[in-house]
Amino acid sequence: MAISINNFSQLLEEVAKELDISPSKYKLAVSRYESVATWLNDGEYENFDGKINIYPQGSFRLGTVVRPIGEQTEKDYDIDLVCEFEEHASATQAGIVKHRVGNRLKEHTTYKEMLDEEGRRCWTLLYSEQDGAGFHLDVLPSSGFSTVNCSPISITHKEDEKYSWASSNPRGYAAWFEERNINAYRLVALDQKRMISNSFSDVYAKVDDVPDQLIRTPLQRAIQLMKRHRDMRFNGNNKHAPISMIMTTLAAHLYGNETNVYDALTNIVNKLSAHTGLLENKVMVDERLSARGLIKRLPDGTWYIGNPTNSKENFADRWHEEGNARAKAFFQWVEWLKQDFLAVTQRDHDSIRFTLEACLGKSVVGKVWSKNVPSPAIQEPTKVNISRPAKPWRSGE
Repeated sequence: MAISINNFSQLLEEVAKELDISPSKYKLAVSRYESVATWLNDGEYENFDGKINIYPQGSFRLGTVVRPIGEQTEKDYDIDLVCEFEEHASATQAGIVKHRVGNRLKEHTTYKEMLDEEGRRCWTLLYSEQDGAGFHLDVLPSSGFSTVNCSPISITHKEDEKYSWASSNPRGYAAWFEERNINAYRLVALDQKRMISNSFSDVYAKVDDVPDQLIRTPLQRAIQLMKRHRDMRFNGNNKHAPISMIMTTLAAHLYGNETNVYDALTNIVNKLSAHTGLLENKVMVDERLSARGLIKRLPDGTWYIGNPTNSKENFADRWHEEGNARAKAFFQWVEWLKQDFLAVTQRDHDSIRFTLEACLGKSVVGKVWSKNVPSPAIQEPTKVNISRPAKPWRSGE
């Protein structure tokens, strides 16, 4: 017996909730990064006495956060912060800005003990687990004035002990994503805030207390499922696995305001699949989709997937390397998405469960399966009415 599309979509929604950060842990994460922000804002920095802006970026800001997994084990949540010094990058040096943040964190007795080794771009604070889930708080030092029309900023980058600037626009990207998501958000926001307030009344006593960042549309749920599917299919350690920025950007471009997770995934994945011919330099059949130029194969064989807030930034700038290894891995992943999520109408319950456990995680699927998938109906033997039943013996015997 096949599962209905409605039940399957609800099942995917519930799995995504299990992968998401809970409202209580979200509030804990916010309180932690606000404490870090206060500490950094209160610091004294040589040759700088301007304003510091500290704000979340990445999946925590976009509402697409998923608990990472590696070697079949759930890992800590990653929370990304930008620490932006209001100054022109040309007036200082990347190394100086990087160590402003690191040195200030080391001045705090607790943060000093939690501080990981210096990363290429960030400083990372490692929070211990609570209720089986910990946090990694990544602080990205930068210079710029993003409060002015979500302008690009200069972020620090370290390579071979040398520091340099790289360009980024986390606020601009978040604003673009929110614009792509706004219609779906308006449809679900009030109902979801009511449910969160009712379920977590000790955390958010009133509906108005529930932050917008906890609302999840079908687009956000689809991205969460795609990210976990990527992690499971590539086992969390394949260097060619699709990066989150590419899948988030393409999904947001292709989302058509579908009202459930399954329809959103179906639309996004089928349109991604329509680009597969580019691997062999074939012309796309769908002219309207081709005209959008979301994934381009350039005449020299290189690839282009643009940052929607900075067309000069190419998210696929390495896709041509190693014989198009990253491009091949991306389209293989898209094919896996089709197999694992879309081709469900003819499968039986056991097959669907086995597939989802393999590509999303046995523990998270197991938590929600019985609540969302009706057990196959057990058919009773058909009753046959016999008007003149045969006797078990013959006459005269």
